[in-house]
Amino acid sequence: MSEKTLYERANKVMPPVAKRVTELEIEKGKGAYLWDKSGKKYLDFASGIGVTNLGHNHPHIIEKAKEQMDKLVHAGHNVVYYDTYVELAEKICDLMGGDYKLYFANSGAEAVEGAIKLAKWATKRPGVISFKRSFHGRTMGATSVTASNAQYRKEYEGLLPSVYYAEYPYAFRTGLSPEEETERCIASLDEIFHYLIAPEKVAAIIMEPVQGEGGYIVPPTEFIKRIRELCDEHGIMLIFDEVQTGFGRTGKMFAHEHFGVKPDIMSIAKGIANGFPLSAIVGKSKVMDKWESGAHGGTFGGNPIACAAGLAVIELLQDGWLENAQNMGEYFIEQLKTCAVSYPSIRDIRGLGLMIGMEFITEEGKPDSKTVSNLQAKALEKGLLLLNCGVDKNVIRFIPPVIVTKADIDLAVSIINESLKEITLSSENLDKVSK
Repeated sequence: MSEKTLYERANKVMPPVAKRVTELEIEKGKGAYLWDKSGKKYLDFASGIGVTNLGHNHPHIIEKAKEQMDKLVHAGHNVVYYDTYVELAEKICDLMGGDYKLYFANSGAEAVEGAIKLAKWATKRPGVISFKRSFHGRTMGATSVTASNAQYRKEYEGLLPSVYYAEYPYAFRTGLSPEEETERCIASLDEIFHYLIAPEKVAAIIMEPVQGEGGYIVPPTEFIKRIRELCDEHGIMLIFDEVQTGFGRTGKMFAHEHFGVKPDIMSIAKGIANGFPLSAIVGKSKVMDKWESGAHGGTFGGNPIACAAGLAVIELLQDGWLENAQNMGEYFIEQLKTCAVSYPSIRDIRGLGLMIGMEFITEEGKPDSKTVSNLQAKALEKGLLLLNCGVDKNVIRFIPPVIVTKADIDLAVSIINESLKEITLSSENLDKVSK
């Protein structure tokens, strides 16, 4: 009897609820690469869904985590204090320019939950406004403010009450100018305030400064500024969900730096500790100080080892890798545009830093999810791991680590070109047969 694969073994003991992207059995990872059990090498442009921003098993991060493991694995942040816990909080608050405080948690969804709880506690208001195509997590509260896929909400209604959804700018789809698109989306907020909930009853507006799962959509700077102004006008907490956009992903430590706008509250996770489970709720001191003792809590948040890894992440990002993310992001977009010349179904290439989306549209003007799915499969065969995104799953999202090189990018673009060529030839042959 042949030995069962990990995929087969997992299916015996795990439910189908987690939708798997591949059946790869990975043995090890280093830098921008993964190796499966057969020894095949894969260029990983998924980075654990935007988590290993500094590549797999970065030696400096591993070293610091091991040092901490020899000292203390867990003691409970609500029982005792320990160095890495306080030091990482200090570092992150300093990155925000001071006058912020922080509470550690474990996952992105947990940080979003905490951010919503904080906003409600601080304002004593019930309402929350989110945006269409947003993704904030899979727990009940985070699902309540997510609007990128009805499947995420199916069978879980009713969810958190008093949640409303505004329009998020997507000028590529609407065909409007950035200025017109900004006005359209601000008007949707005005309608919510006029018809659904008075602004003085809204605790928070929660948004991704760059939409992730919704399609890697970069909004106009003016839109972000107008949201800040609305929140200031009505005493609403502005929550930035920087779970995916934080820690170098967009070429800056946090994506909101591109827009010159600071949040009242921010949720962070993913790249914070390069693979060690860690997240945080960050808030202005005057907001955080309203959160009374016992109003929120948890057991594992701020784990000593994860915090040690987080300190190493910040050290490395500030030592030149943020600049590399900016430079390699610009180079990657330039190279991807060469693909668009030969394949007209590539209609838009967009992004900040190394958070890049490439959108496919059919000749009829419809979202082309089929080509995206075929491209993922072909690229994987050739050793390149890619993920999709967008409500219609017609966007390839590129999430390479910020340590990526021009050689890595050139290899990825070569694989993409080869894959698209094969897909096009196969489609043309099928058309001939059908005729």
